[in-house]
Amino acid sequence: MRALPGLVRQAGYEPAEPIIVGLRRHREPPLFHAQGLTPTTVVYAASLAKQMTAALVALLARDGVLDVDGALSGWLPELPPWAGGVRLRHLLHHTAALPADADLDAAAPPGDRTSRGVIRALTACDALPGTPGAAFAYSNAGYVCLATAAERAAGRPLPELARDRLFAPLRMTRTRCWAGPAPAPPGAIPVSPGHPAPLSLGDGGVWSTAADLLRWGQALNADELGVSALLHAPGRLADGTPTDYGWGVGLRAHAGHRVHLHGGGWPGLRAAHVRLPDLGWSIVLLAPGDGTERRSELVRLVLDEVTGAAAGTCP
Repeated sequence: MRALPGLVRQAGYEPAEPIIVGLRRHREPPLFHAQGLTPTTVVYAASLAKQMTAALVALLARDGVLDVDGALSGWLPELPPWAGGVRLRHLLHHTAALPADADLDAAAPPGDRTSRGVIRALTACDALPGTPGAAFAYSNAGYVCLATAAERAAGRPLPELARDRLFAPLRMTRTRCWAGPAPAPPGAIPVSPGHPAPLSLGDGGVWSTAADLLRWGQALNADELGVSALLHAPGRLADGTPTDYGWGVGLRAHAGHRVHLHGGGWPGLRAAHVRLPDLGWSIVLLAPGDGTERRSELVRLVLDEVTGAAAGTCP
């Protein structure tokens, strides 16, 4: 394939901008292009955390301690009566009809971007704006609820649970869940001072590196956790209509190949994690300081290259 620096330039990133792009196929050595970062630089992963939250839920479901068809009220009894009609499965697939994240942010205590603040805001909602299972509506709050349910089912804080069930077994040695009180874990590149990363867990809260995230992709492609098939099962609405979102991961296609992907964003930060399981590829992009959507073009260019190479058409 063409050299990564050329693809980064073609997508519009300048040489002085901090960005790292990494690729790995099966167990081959990874390939990186880094500007101002290294493969082991710890960066906020934003919504890439959702696939890790979903993996924890899948492991707990496999253990028999968490039923994804059970009601949310069974794990968060402090929520209003509407939680009895929301299943954990709805939360996984973003079909729970929860209030919009912007509305919850406005209702949360000022400056409280913690899981507790999100749940407090949900507690103040007397009714849902829609019917659970009727439509797809992306919800960060839903994954905060999932993480809280996982904590309560396991009887352990999410950072410990993620460390012991995900990060340590997969040798993701520099990855951690972080709920503060400092805005970033020691040694990490902080997010923009004017917009510190939220301290909620489940929807975000994971800080990681390009090297560790490639390891994560390799583990899911090889089903090292034993739950990949579950994570990649598409959601369905109540009327049977399938969605293009599995358990914490988007389900797409490129050049005839399955693509599992998720983006992450925060003011001054863009991230992406992409996998082609049929071809064994894992791709990661971390761009602290980026407030644009150039990552989408860069991901497309990289996908063109790796799928073209697989077909024998790439120069």
